Amino acid sequence: MFTVAVTGATGAQGGAAARTLLAAGHRVRALTRRPDSPAAVALRDLGADVRRADFDDNASLDAALAGADALFAVTTPFGTDLATETRQGRALVDAAVTARLGHVVLTTAAHADRGTGVPHYESKYLVEQYLRGCGVPWTVIAPAAFMDNYASGWTLDGLRDGTFAWPMPADRPLTLIPAADIGAFAALALQRRDEFAGRRIDIASDERTPAEMAEILAAAIGRPIACREVPLTYVRTRSEDLAAMFEYFTTVGLDVDVAGLRQAYPEVAWHSFADWATAQDWPALLASAAAHTRH
Repeated sequence: MFTVAVTGATGAQGGAAARTLLAAGHRVRALTRRPDSPAAVALRDLGADVRRADFDDNASLDAALAGADALFAVTTPFGTDLATETRQGRALVDAAVTARLGHVVLTTAAHADRGTGVPHYESKYLVEQYLRGCGVPWTVIAPAAFMDNYASGWTLDGLRDGTFAWPMPADRPLTLIPAADIGAFAALALQRRDEFAGRRIDIASDERTPAEMAEILAAAIGRPIACREVPLTYVRTRSEDLAAMFEYFTTVGLDVDVAGLRQAYPEVAWHSFADWATAQDWPALLASAAAHTRH
């Protein structure tokens, strides 16, 4: 048993990692800016030691990491900006060095090390490079596209209206992964440091085209879902960053060795897109989308 500090513990990836580690019997320090949030309370009920930590407060990071054995690190530009994500990621790495942690597992993005030109991939790669040079044993896990995004935002709004609207051609494959599998893989890397230290691994659990995803979602939701390609020009009016990402998905592709990962790491219990879609509470999700639209 060892103690793992988990950043983003009230979010999707951090929460999944924290729950997997707790289930395996490890001590988890769940780091969050809001220790009184419902997600933080839920983790505390599972046995996590919830600590307040803020990327912009070095003292809080040092206090939260002191005495821990390892760290699961997740950063995000959303809600801030790319420069802030990079600065905060480096501050977190510095705190890990100060705490003399035995292992840091950082989650970034598949292909972020390939010069994609996607802004939020580039910022994550800057944090990766900083981690590699810090002297602490490290592992980078780099997830493909998140399945969980299909149950929120404008994708969910489209599903409510019977449309799977996605900014890619209907026949272009995309590798996918749910947060649960990211958390499980992170826990595996943390528990097997000697095997994973010094490695960067792109991870995904399935590969599907938008047309296939629409069929799977229709079966899970129980109503017809039409696949519709959203023009990149429209996405660009909302976000240059996301438009660059979808352009990369379409032109280069986000290839990850799904079959190889499943064979090498069966402990992760990889979920297919159909597994994930079937497990969602679509009536509640679609009702929430409808309520949001009304307001």
